[in-house]
Amino acid sequence: MEDIRIKRLNEENFDSFFLLIKSLAEYEKLAAPDANAKTRLKRDGLSGNQRYSAYLGMLEKKPVGYMILFDTYSSFLALPTLYLEDFFVLEEFRGKGIGQKMFDFCVSLARQGEYGRLEWCVLDWNKPMIGFSQKNGAQKLPWNHFALNKEQIKRYKELE
Repeated sequence: MEDIRIKRLNEENFDSFFLLIKSLAEYEKLAAPDANAKTRLKRDGLSGNQRYSAYLGMLEKKPVGYMILFDTYSSFLALPTLYLEDFFVLEEFRGKGIGQKMFDFCVSLARQGEYGRLEWCVLDWNKPMIGFSQKNGAQKLPWNHFALNKEQIKRYKELE
């Protein structure tokens, strides 16, 4: 039986974490983060003022997946929500139970933290993750996510 473990992001495994993020960008056909983004990721994930938590999925001591989590808040539940921003396992290591172990870990964090909800988004073309989410009892929510990117925020009309 293969040894699957979850390890918190730290200085020693940060470069592996960053390579996994680049692999996710490639999988999603998006631009990979640049050197400046790498600096911000390190600062925001490892400093005393953390903006997110991250964990690596390890198979036989090799980092093969990762997840990024942070808190949001539900006004209707009046409870925090644990938001799963990234959830990724390298394609060649899927089907070995790593993603399930990582997801179980997220649920356990949500349970321990008394969160009202564990929430994430899945790209509409990502059928494997949609199936994984449904297999684990998640329900598709009836709303659409919208976003303004950094450039749109900069150009947004200024309030007078």
